[in-house]
Amino acid sequence: MTQTQDYEDRYWESEDGLTLHYRDYPGNDAKTPIICVPGLTRNARDFAHLGDWLKGDRRIIMVNLRGRGDSDYAKDSATYNVKTYVNDIVTLMDEIKLPKAVFIGTSLGGVVTMIMAASHPEKVAGVVINDIGPEIDQSGLDRISENVGQGRSFDTWAHAARDKAEESGDIHPDYRLNDWIAYAKKLYRMNSSGRIKLDYDMKISEPFERKGGSNVVLWRALETLSNVPTLILRGESSDLFSDATARKMLEKLNKAELVTVPRVGHAPTLEEPTSLDAIAALLQRID
Repeated sequence: MTQTQDYEDRYWESEDGLTLHYRDYPGNDAKTPIICVPGLTRNARDFAHLGDWLKGDRRIIMVNLRGRGDSDYAKDSATYNVKTYVNDIVTLMDEIKLPKAVFIGTSLGGVVTMIMAASHPEKVAGVVINDIGPEIDQSGLDRISENVGQGRSFDTWAHAARDKAEESGDIHPDYRLNDWIAYAKKLYRMNSSGRIKLDYDMKISEPFERKGGSNVVLWRALETLSNVPTLILRGESSDLFSDATARKMLEKLNKAELVTVPRVGHAPTLEEPTSLDAIAALLQRID
């Protein structure tokens, strides 16, 4: 275990023997803790700002799914699937004796959150579903498919940042170079040779589902959240999560709020004031 200023790096073991990593930010044990689940190619660093924002108000656990960040890469790429991710997180919760949590899930993390609610409803006290739903727009999925598993590397952080700006400039139109460098440092890491490389196993692309549209299993999973405090976040210009789908989700949930984050695509970083205000309001409803 490595002690840092704000959090501890901790590890747990999956049922199939992988060593998986999470960041553990301490907080008020009287309040329901938060578990953050990142997107397909992302990692725990995406949520680091939430630790500063909450300032110890409640415990936050930021997981690295298998194959990402400091978690082991899977021996079998077929285990890069939502069911396995849910099982891994349940194993973690049981190991650290965490009976219930508020789940914050971005993109793939939102899918994991919905399936968690369906399979283990007793563990879910509230959810933030960030820019994802049971119906996925093909245009956004095509864009992701073109980039996932492409193992580019760079000499400098500025080069990595400019590459991300070229690829994703329309997602964050207000970003400047410093913003893109900070963005790149969440997604990439420097290897032992001094090259800056993506911080995930390229094999996560092998089982990746490239067909969009409506998913019956996810619509059924969503219904299990009908009486759970829920925040649906949508990027105003998201190409993966339509406004129509978001509003259809809202109609099916009794305790949900839909918030659109202006001037951002897929997906909001949760650093936007609109996102943080909405998350704060949800947490107030839970505790």
